[in-house]
Amino acid sequence: MYKILTLNNISQRGLDRFPKKVFEISNELTDPDAILLRSFKMHDYPVPTSLKAVGRAGAGVNNIPVDEFTKKGIPVFNTPGANANAVAEIVLTAMLMASRNVAQAWEFARNLEGTDAEISKQVESGKKNFVGMELPGKTLSVIGLGAIGVKVANNAMALGMNVIGYDPLLTVDRALELNSNVNKTSSIDEALFSADYITFHVPLTDDTKNLLNDTRVKRLKENVIVLNFAREGIVNEDAIATGIESGRVYSYICDFPTNKLKNMNRVVTLPHLGASTEEAEENCAVMVVDQIKDFLQNGNITNSVNFPEVVMQRGEGHRISIANSNVPNIVAQISTLLSNSGFNIVDMLNRSKKEYAYTLLDVDKEVSSEILEGIRKITGVLAVRYHK
Repeated sequence: MYKILTLNNISQRGLDRFPKKVFEISNELTDPDAILLRSFKMHDYPVPTSLKAVGRAGAGVNNIPVDEFTKKGIPVFNTPGANANAVAEIVLTAMLMASRNVAQAWEFARNLEGTDAEISKQVESGKKNFVGMELPGKTLSVIGLGAIGVKVANNAMALGMNVIGYDPLLTVDRALELNSNVNKTSSIDEALFSADYITFHVPLTDDTKNLLNDTRVKRLKENVIVLNFAREGIVNEDAIATGIESGRVYSYICDFPTNKLKNMNRVVTLPHLGASTEEAEENCAVMVVDQIKDFLQNGNITNSVNFPEVVMQRGEGHRISIANSNVPNIVAQISTLLSNSGFNIVDMLNRSKKEYAYTLLDVDKEVSSEILEGIRKITGVLAVRYHK
């Protein structure tokens, strides 16, 4: 019986994919095999010794101490693309809100007083303060062309916008999905300084923190609209506040309210709504459950942020999975140990990802605890499991 601990509410549609005869699911387990979460902050969370995997029902993993889990040989899974449509839709919503001053106009209308005739007169005299702009012909720069960024770029093209895309890590698969008329650039400054609208779709890392800073804000086009539905910290809030106050930035809409920004004129802060749709939550839950289930039962890894993708079809052999540091001779030592113990390797797949590697081995007979312990003692091996 595998034990699954949930630290947030996970869509039941996803949880139902765990066979009840094989998996126990609860939010109160003390010795889980896997943890599922959404926004729960795990950085101060005590890691159970039983833990074998962590699954994030979403794309970002800033709330998870990935490095700590990696050193223990614990894969951290996420769900790239599962909530892409939801986020892309709210980015489009935000572009329209900013362009047409919807939030400011709504606030104006809500505070009107008097008779209906008096309100009508105030509307006619006040609406000139909320004159907006249309999207066709304007230039949108999309920073980050993953699943979300590609959808945003394609949607903007369909609305008649000119689109610049920047992503030094653009994959072949995403490039094939991207509208061929998107102007891809290798210079982030070219993307930022050419835009009427800027939207960010990158993870928060040391390289992307304060990506839009005071120096860059000063060089943006006049009256640029900035959108951040990626991560707090990518856009420096002091720089954006200065840009709003100087008039360089026409409007800023983000998903991360702070005391500095939430009441600023021409700033709209939303309560982290980017992926908050029933469809997105269900898609993320289904995806992460399938990945965790396959890992626990078969040792396969798909969409892990810290270990390579390793998927090997199950045959008649007995499966061993091994997470280890990516250093020479480990696979050879494992093979030698098995060979000296009378095992024949039926199938094997080894992949590496930066400093770490992962191996699946199918052998011709049952594996004893002594063999597993022997593998575990090899220098550089982080975790070993036997999948019966």
